[in-house]
Amino acid sequence: MAALDSSTDVVIIGGGIIGCATAYHLARRGVAVTLVEKGPIGYEQSTRNWGWVHQQVRYPHLIPLAVESVRMWDSLAGDLEADVGWIQGGNLTLGFAAADLAEFERWGETARRAGLETTVLARNQVVDMLPGMAGMQGSWTGALHLPTDGQADPDLVTAAFARAAERHGAHILNDCAATAVDTTGGAVSGVLTERGPIRASQVIVAAGAWSGRLARPLGVRFPQRSVRSTVVRTEPVDPVTAVTGWGDGFTFRQDRAGRFVLAGGEAAIYDVDLGLFRDMRWFLPLAWRNRRWLRMRVGRSLLGDVAASLPGLSARREFWERRRKIDPPADAKGARQTLARFHQAFPGLAGAGMESAWAGNIDSTPDQAPVLGPAASGPTGLFLATGFSGHGFALGPAAARLVADLVLGDEPPVDPHPFRHARFAERDVPVVVVHRR
Repeated sequence: MAALDSSTDVVIIGGGIIGCATAYHLARRGVAVTLVEKGPIGYEQSTRNWGWVHQQVRYPHLIPLAVESVRMWDSLAGDLEADVGWIQGGNLTLGFAAADLAEFERWGETARRAGLETTVLARNQVVDMLPGMAGMQGSWTGALHLPTDGQADPDLVTAAFARAAERHGAHILNDCAATAVDTTGGAVSGVLTERGPIRASQVIVAAGAWSGRLARPLGVRFPQRSVRSTVVRTEPVDPVTAVTGWGDGFTFRQDRAGRFVLAGGEAAIYDVDLGLFRDMRWFLPLAWRNRRWLRMRVGRSLLGDVAASLPGLSARREFWERRRKIDPPADAKGARQTLARFHQAFPGLAGAGMESAWAGNIDSTPDQAPVLGPAASGPTGLFLATGFSGHGFALGPAAARLVADLVLGDEPPVDPHPFRHARFAERDVPVVVVHRR
């Protein structure tokens, strides 16, 4: 077990892709940085996502950050001196009606103004692009094509950032939960951990779905909820395509081992907890407008929250220890449906059975955009890097660079204004509606 630093320049709370990448960007510029993670590095959503590196984002202000991130992905293996599984095969999002193609054209105009190459393809052009997926079936009429999108291996990327950060002098402490951010005289003074305090004048909260719980005692609030999404991996088949795709109720990519990684598109489960009542005014409009995709369940999450809120109970005293390794259950029915849709669309791949299925918790904000930069309230020296709403893996390299630049007072690669914490107090938060099938 690594020794605990008594002091450092910056403490990062959270060992996912954002935390580890931010540690890398700071350490390579000579900043003394310590990262603490309650469990293993990259155990939660950073290794449970689809593996997509996509630029077709829901929120237009995210496009420049997505474009910058893909530019960084292209050289990431060399920068980190590690294999990250990067394949730039492009992405296709199928359309099923004239309205879908018209929406693709509108979005494409916005994307092209931001420097992103995108085209709308007719049905025959899509078939020509996927020759290995013979017998494609479905009522789709065309697709949006982003040729510079790609994919990478979630099991490799966060670990590669962590190792690179350590080579540049960062201290990374896994299985070491942060219990609170400490303050003195209205400024950050360090982080309290289960292994003792670490003194620092700057703290970055990059704890994914747990960020709000760490920030609230400091008077720092922002709406953030978590939804559970299931991913399926098939048995390996011969190489078919490097394209990632969004079909009729499912998504797909084929990894280098020949296995297809599938998900149910926007389908997700919200496990009701106490936070829903706190953030209800923010998320109910989003949930209602996207009700076709979201199922709500009441059960263990709510009971666990209630127990953790009652003084004297062990569930409250041992909150982080009880959540050291989050392994949410996969939606078995949803996994079967996703695989069936894939087989129906590509009957030539019907022999690819299910090898495994898993789930992950996606932390979301009402406008589906992250919170990046200094906290607008609370102590000085506190920074937030959270709320990526399913885009954290793709945006990780550039978002982490942006946060590191803001911590150091340097010019960031893209305008950070759309991601400011203050936008919630300013009510500058559009409700995003899902349009995909």
